Amino acid sequence: MSAERVKNMKEFVCLLKNTQLFSGVAEEEIESMLSCLGARVKSFCKGEYVLRQGEYLGDIIVLVEGKAHIQKDDYWGNRSILGQITVGEMFGEAYVAPESGAVLNDVVAIENSTFMFFDVKRIITTCSSACRFHSMVVQNMFFAISEKNRKLVQKLGHMSKRSTREKLISYLSEEAKKQNSSSFTIPFNRQQLADFLSVDRSAMSNELSKMRDEGLLEFNKNKFKLI
Repeated sequence: MSAERVKNMKEFVCLLKNTQLFSGVAEEEIESMLSCLGARVKSFCKGEYVLRQGEYLGDIIVLVEGKAHIQKDDYWGNRSILGQITVGEMFGEAYVAPESGAVLNDVVAIENSTFMFFDVKRIITTCSSACRFHSMVVQNMFFAISEKNRKLVQKLGHMSKRSTREKLISYLSEEAKKQNSSSFTIPFNRQQLADFLSVDRSAMSNELSKMRDEGLLEFNKNKFKLI
């Protein structure tokens, strides 16, 4: 591992301290754990694939700069956005089991992004140096998996609605509650929102316009206000 690469990783220690994976771990402990956990830094340009469906993954990954989407394209090129990854978020934990199989979805950088990769075997196995906070990282990973499952249940709740309007109401209501305001910003543009809810973009745009005309909401790009 080059000195430059180590230096680059150390620049992200402060950020890692505020991630769910390293919650409660002191900065100096995180810095000493980087080698223990087999940490590597990789950067991707906008539009590049971080992971592709069918690949095998042996790492837990944390986004430290930029933004990415978890998405899936069918045979005809129709895209579904399954989720968005923002700075500090972890992914790849669904494949930590030995028999979990290949990656089921693509992960794409939607802006220039940097990721830190941690060897999953080193995370779940106590290291020879017995890092004091290693067990805390394992516990944090368990909690993060639980949180991801909760978000998946929320998304399934949106997807279970029959009509485009019902899906929009379900999603926008959830965002308003999450941000504790009737005025809020969503993390998607129109096409991304349509892909996330698995609806036709034109039909969704028409439905949003109808809801605005009926006085249910106001919107400008990705900013919404529920009335």
